[in-house]
Amino acid sequence: MYVRRRRRTLLVGLAAAALLATGTGLAAADSTPAPAATPTGDGAQALCKRAPKIDHRIDRALKRLNAGADKRGSIARLQQRVDNAKAAGHNEIATYLQDRLTFRKSLVTTLQQRQKDLSDVRTWCRNNNEGAS
Repeated sequence: MYVRRRRRTLLVGLAAAALLATGTGLAAADSTPAPAATPTGDGAQALCKRAPKIDHRIDRALKRLNAGADKRGSIARLQQRVDNAKAAGHNEIATYLQDRLTFRKSLVTTLQQRQKDLSDVRTWCRNNNEGAS
């Protein structure tokens, strides 16, 4: 068994050496994959097609964020949690929740801006054959 393994190792080593000596192994090692194709357009047609769904998602998110304290994910509910943590003297929890609240409030501004931008996109799509040009 030891002789077979030694002979197999020797044959594999000789085959590898032969490939390296002929340069076949080097040519294969130097080849690099082809670069990824660059985009040919701006994706206007796909964006025009998805605009109604995007608008619906933004509306749904804004509705949730602006809901009352009884709705999970709302700013009012998170504000209530911050107030409760401060009243209980849990300063670390209150700080963590306050940071989340700050981000959530900034998210409303971001989503409102996206809604305005999307309105402009939808107008452009109507005037330009849904981006098919």
